[in-house]
Amino acid sequence: MLALRLSLGAHPAVQLRRFLVAAASAGTGFLLLSALGHALAHPEPSVSALRLAWCTAPLAATVYFAVAVARTDPATRPRPGLSAVGLGPVRLMAVSAATTAASCLLGSALALLVFLALRGDLTALPFDGAGTDFLAAGRPLPLPAALTLLALVPVSASAAVAVALRPREPVTGAPRPPRAYGRFGAYRRTPALESFGAYGRFGKQFGPSARGRRATGAAREQEGAAGAAEGAAAADASSPGVADAPAPGAPADAPPDVPRTVPSGLPWGITVLAVGLAVEAFASRPGPGSPGDRPAALLGLALACVGLALAGPGLTHLCGRLLQTIRPGALRLLAGRVLMTEATRIGRPLGVVCAVMSAAYAMAALHDREDTSSAPLVALGVLLVAGCTVATLLTAAVESRQARADTTAALRRLGAPAVTLRRAAALRAGALLALFGPLSLLVAELSTWPLTG
Repeated sequence: MLALRLSLGAHPAVQLRRFLVAAASAGTGFLLLSALGHALAHPEPSVSALRLAWCTAPLAATVYFAVAVARTDPATRPRPGLSAVGLGPVRLMAVSAATTAASCLLGSALALLVFLALRGDLTALPFDGAGTDFLAAGRPLPLPAALTLLALVPVSASAAVAVALRPREPVTGAPRPPRAYGRFGAYRRTPALESFGAYGRFGKQFGPSARGRRATGAAREQEGAAGAAEGAAAADASSPGVADAPAPGAPADAPPDVPRTVPSGLPWGITVLAVGLAVEAFASRPGPGSPGDRPAALLGLALACVGLALAGPGLTHLCGRLLQTIRPGALRLLAGRVLMTEATRIGRPLGVVCAVMSAAYAMAALHDREDTSSAPLVALGVLLVAGCTVATLLTAAVESRQARADTTAALRRLGAPAVTLRRAAALRAGALLALFGPLSLLVAELSTWPLTG
């Protein structure tokens, strides 16, 4: 009930994303039911299993999109005060998983209604019986099998959301040095030993370390007094026009620290990509059978796509670093810093989009255009995978914008014009397109050449 109330009272943009999840679930459920209908009409286990295996790509894309939408849902974001009324991180995670399951169940129910209507179970058989190859019209539909297939999307999506949004322990800073114990049990930070009664000896407390502590304390008191005096003077000289300015001596708001480490997926991504292209080149050697029938070539294509997806965060970080080379100005510096900070959040879905586009380009060269029996299902599957990955990228951009809201507000308070922020966003988009566009086309061409050669 709480998940339903949070879903109904959300912002229209959030509702639109949830309806997109429901639409993706409906498309994936229809593909699963079509595989079941084909298995009923053609009792060939190998062909039916292959059609069912092809449904894993739309299923994975739908689950990936559902997780991205759940991350940007403001209704299930931890906020101060919610734990007092019983809405802690675990409860909010459960609410988010229940909301995702409700959206996917809505899509699965819609897919079942459309499938039954096309079969002629609800009304007369539409389209003069067209599409009976994968609808199994006239044959009884096993309801347990249909419900089991339709439950795959809600169960998988809710489980993935629960794993992605599970409460994690806060990561502390640098580890504290281990405590060392003295001779008589008085623990200290250094393992230096001292003789019996050394601490009680006269003047031990007034050594160099004690004098340093007293000097540090006196300096802090003087700094505090000076800061208080400056604050009082600034308060006397302040006017209503500058009430929003930072107080003298206080640090101004600054962008978040740029991560010092490069995402670790770039070497692995390049390695897997190279292995995939090598497997495709090995499979393209002259031999019996057509190029599209070689399983090794398809395995190489899959490895190349996985490598491109793994290399996405590292390439985004590299793009941000390249923007700041050779005497950057304020615009390039701001765009590069944001790309380096958001490399993981933006780079992963961007790499997936490039991998999907490369795979679609390569598979289009292998598609048999004379076989029109499965053309609507192939078009629906490609539309689902491409649409879900692009929507995931856009959702990640929204999440990145929400994460930078405080930084953007601080820049606006410091006097940064809105046109500068828009130019920085356009520069980031142009830099990513200039890097990932040719790279995706190059990988697609290298993947297509062994498959069609």
